[in-house]
Amino acid sequence: MEKCNSMVFDKLLEYLVPDISNILYKISDKKKDAIEEIRLKNNMPIIICCNGFDYFVSETGQFIKDYKESVYITKEQLQKTFQIISNYSVYAFEEEIKSGFITLKGGHRVGLAGKVVYGPNGIETIKNISSLNLRIAHEITGVSNNIMKYILKQPNTIYNTLIISPPQCGKTTLLRDIVRNISDGMPRYGFNGLKVGLVDERSEIAGVYNGIPQNNVGLRTDILDGCLKSDGIIILIRAMSPDVIATDELGSVEDIVSIHEALKTGVKLISTVHGDDLEDVFTKKNLDQIIKEKIFRRIIILDNSKGVGTIRDILDGYTFRSIFH
Repeated sequence: MEKCNSMVFDKLLEYLVPDISNILYKISDKKKDAIEEIRLKNNMPIIICCNGFDYFVSETGQFIKDYKESVYITKEQLQKTFQIISNYSVYAFEEEIKSGFITLKGGHRVGLAGKVVYGPNGIETIKNISSLNLRIAHEITGVSNNIMKYILKQPNTIYNTLIISPPQCGKTTLLRDIVRNISDGMPRYGFNGLKVGLVDERSEIAGVYNGIPQNNVGLRTDILDGCLKSDGIIILIRAMSPDVIATDELGSVEDIVSIHEALKTGVKLISTVHGDDLEDVFTKKNLDQIIKEKIFRRIIILDNSKGVGTIRDILDGYTFRSIFH
């Protein structure tokens, strides 16, 4: 499901030092279209994540399995790349760096690893960067179209919906497109758009860059970027009067408390959790509570059995029976 355009990939290479980007430019367009991550570590081979597999890269831009023949990135090249990514002003990105990532134009995200520095109020920064993970944004408009009939509820609302998915199975891509459809409306179903409040804690859903969402999350969507879900849900209810609140990756006690507060106001919810299936979610502390309470009336389960983003099943959240056909 998740694919990127080769032109998007080439544009992203502008954030790398030239001697590395020039090699990655040589990768074939067909392979570029399937690349998900570029992983860079001090004095280690460059790793390309593609279609669920890891590859090394040769000087000629070929995917190879033998790391001994692959291109390595030096400490100096990694540090220079970090300077380019942060626009030569680390201080301007302090808040994002504390969270472990920097969002780039286009909605791409760079994960950071290095020396974590603590202060009186918790993490202050990450310095001596040792790893960079360039995660390529994958926006696929329309990927949720065929399952919206399970989510929409007459006369003009939605069922509280939970997406269960293992990592790297397309849950954020699916959530983003569901938000777009709810926000814009779907005339084919006689569904008018609703006001959506999006809590984008990790800047992955909307991909906000300089205040502008890089991904299409709909006409009626208000975004709280980089905000904790537990705070964002309450802020949106108070400030933006949403009909629907969307978040990614529920898990903490605070998240669950905020969800209950939202339900009291009549707001509908759509979110995701990590898990292989419903049984797996039942084993997770805090999450089992919201399943048992039957808060979510639609449960969508993803896997990659037929490629990333495969809809494995859709359950009625009250009976836990499959309604997917």
